[in-house]
Amino acid sequence: MPDDRAPFDLEGDDRGVLLVHGFTGTPFEVRFLGERLHARGMTAVGLCLPGHTTTLEELDRTPWTAWYEHVERELDRLRARCRVVAVVGQSLGGLLSLHLAAQRGADLAAVASLAAPLWLTPPARAVVAMMRRAPRLAARLRPMRKRGGSDIADAAMRARNPSYPAIPLRALMELDRARAIVRAELPAVRAPLLILHALQDHVAPYGSMAEIAARVGSPVVETVTLRRSYHVIAVDLERELVAEEVASFLDEHMASAASARGSTA
Repeated sequence: MPDDRAPFDLEGDDRGVLLVHGFTGTPFEVRFLGERLHARGMTAVGLCLPGHTTTLEELDRTPWTAWYEHVERELDRLRARCRVVAVVGQSLGGLLSLHLAAQRGADLAAVASLAAPLWLTPPARAVVAMMRRAPRLAARLRPMRKRGGSDIADAAMRARNPSYPAIPLRALMELDRARAIVRAELPAVRAPLLILHALQDHVAPYGSMAEIAARVGSPVVETVTLRRSYHVIAVDLERELVAEEVASFLDEHMASAASARGSTA
């Protein structure tokens, strides 16, 4: 059995997919999806964001720009190996994928955003607002514990998930900075976009999906609502449905991108 916390690189054909996990998470969150994409012949690479799988203290020292720069580096490595590439992101990974599409959309055949938080829940917003008002006090506060563990309906997957058990507060502010930037630049996202979100998500409000779909500049936007899962949809009760929807979408649009590049070669 592979190390659930480790990045993965599943060699396939010349269609490359970069998979990006969520805030306080690990590549485990996207490994099942990566394996399903690899079974369809694709090259699937799951990265590990800086500050994750190490310590909460390191994550709390990591700016959101370091997360994004790592995504960019991994995209460039994948592009060097593959004819066409796409990016798939869970939660924070979805935000980073949308930011990548806004900045470098011409390099992407397609994007899939899974449970990206276009705004935070009221408790998280309150913490961020307090930290902005009193940063010295906030710096001394302990990380927020995750009550009940990760937001996953599947009990076995929730128990297996090796994410951090708490949320460091300065890192939460970095997540909020990334969220605000992505929200403002959505009209610049023009790559074909698939958005999936769970109706019972307790971390990223379900309404985020509709707002992303309404504001992006993509001529192709598809949405999928999941009714049994919670937040970490790529490993939750409907993970097979998520994998099928993502694989079918990428199959179609990566084939179109490869054909277009072939006709202009």
